[in-house]
Amino acid sequence: MLAGAENSGMLLIGCIVLLMGLSAFFSGTETALMAVNRYRLRHLVKRGNRGARKASKMLDRPDRLLGVILVGNNLVNFSAATLATVIGIHYFGDLGLLMAPWVMTLLFLIFSEVAPKTFAAENSELWSLKAVFVLDPLSKVLRPVVIMINWFSNTLVKPFMTRDSEEDHDQLSKEELITVVTEGGEVIGERQSMMTRLLDLESVTVNDILIPRNEVICIDIENPIEQIIQELSSSPHTLLPIYKDSFANVLGVLHLRQLAKLLDNKQLSKSDILRLAKEAYYVPEGTPLNKQLLNFQKEGERFALVVDEYGDVEGIVTLEDILEEIVGEFTSDSPTTYSEIVNEGNDSFRIDGTSLLRDINRALDWDLPISGPKTLNGLVLEHLETLPDQNIGLQIDSYRIETISIKDNMIKTLRVKRSKEQSPEEVITD
Repeated sequence: MLAGAENSGMLLIGCIVLLMGLSAFFSGTETALMAVNRYRLRHLVKRGNRGARKASKMLDRPDRLLGVILVGNNLVNFSAATLATVIGIHYFGDLGLLMAPWVMTLLFLIFSEVAPKTFAAENSELWSLKAVFVLDPLSKVLRPVVIMINWFSNTLVKPFMTRDSEEDHDQLSKEELITVVTEGGEVIGERQSMMTRLLDLESVTVNDILIPRNEVICIDIENPIEQIIQELSSSPHTLLPIYKDSFANVLGVLHLRQLAKLLDNKQLSKSDILRLAKEAYYVPEGTPLNKQLLNFQKEGERFALVVDEYGDVEGIVTLEDILEEIVGEFTSDSPTTYSEIVNEGNDSFRIDGTSLLRDINRALDWDLPISGPKTLNGLVLEHLETLPDQNIGLQIDSYRIETISIKDNMIKTLRVKRSKEQSPEEVITD
């Protein structure tokens, strides 16, 4: 009789251990399926992974998925609690009735909740792709019960749900995509930087990368033909604007490849140059780079004149400029490759005033503000609100700036040093 009771008690304990294992399965599966990377899952679906297909299909209806898991989990948990109460009364009487819920809570928290959920969160893909083969047939068995429970629960929560909460939130914003690229993947180094810059193109405009009109190499058709031929022969660029009298009057854009056969011809005339020049392509200032890249592709162009709202030419932008925003400079980004930036040692640099702030930031890994003026000269003048009549020093954020040369109504050369601690803006006159 005692042996039978003892065997019965051991059988009940074995059932509790089995139920704890089932509870651990349901708890871990819930965590794994909610934590699994959806985009990685879709990639596996495209590759024909059976587990990924089942998991993706079940995740399309999260209410039914959670219904199956919670029905199973609660069923085994309450069953285990009932068995534990029977065992407690059998061995300890009334004291066992009091001890059973405390002991079971401790055991289930450790072995059926915290431990499996921690493991599942760290190995969500591995757990999910295997667990769905058990969960899928179980969902078919429990379908009527799950549908009834979901109907009641959805009826209860529907008045509190907004339209936004019912929509699919799998679509990522640009900022979220950048976070995925920088933190969520294994892409490293320059490839990661390229992807980030590509996503950031829409926040950069042609104004940020254009070459100002006073720095554009171009040809004045009014110059003597000998001087024009010399300028064409020594040009470092293949596309050159042709203008008359002033850069505001651009007659066309000349591709030197088309002129190569005529350069040796001593009879080359201005009319030949104008005949080969292509009509200029204009784009409005403020055009986002992602849109301008598509415009270049659509129009079959690689060179554009940027104009303001009054039609005045502000400068030029090329396809190469946009590509450099994506892939970086085609030459090394070392400061020594920028002729406008000279390292003077001790973290101090002598920089040309016309240097673009974006180029300086890229070359030196700085973060000079680029939301306003585009050049270093413009940044200093904006903060001073006047053109200084003598060399001065000032602090902008964490950058110590000294003017070296002021000429022709602009600051030609400056010395910039980045300090470790940000100081309040100050101006010091020599």
